[in-house]
Amino acid sequence: MLIITYDTYISNKLLKGSGYLYTERKLVVHIHELLKKEGWSLSKLALEADIDKSKLSRLASGQRESLYIDYLVKIAETLDIDDLNEIVSLERVDNNNKK
Repeated sequence: MLIITYDTYISNKLLKGSGYLYTERKLVVHIHELLKKEGWSLSKLALEADIDKSKLSRLASGQRESLYIDYLVKIAETLDIDDLNEIVSLERVDNNNKK
């Protein structure tokens, strides 16, 4: 599982006057788990999904800061996935274990 942290949410601060507590979130990319489940290599997914292998590799390894919806759609169609949460998920950051 690969974790890409983003700074859209304010960690442990109340939004002034709203009463809502926002916590930091992380975008978790599950490409390696999907490949293992399917018995596919990254090269095969890149070829079948028509995604540049180096771009797919950077996404899977956390070296990309952007996540393009086109890539998610191509991966979902190629692996016959109906729920994008199988490819990516948004999870709370555990600030106690954060580096």
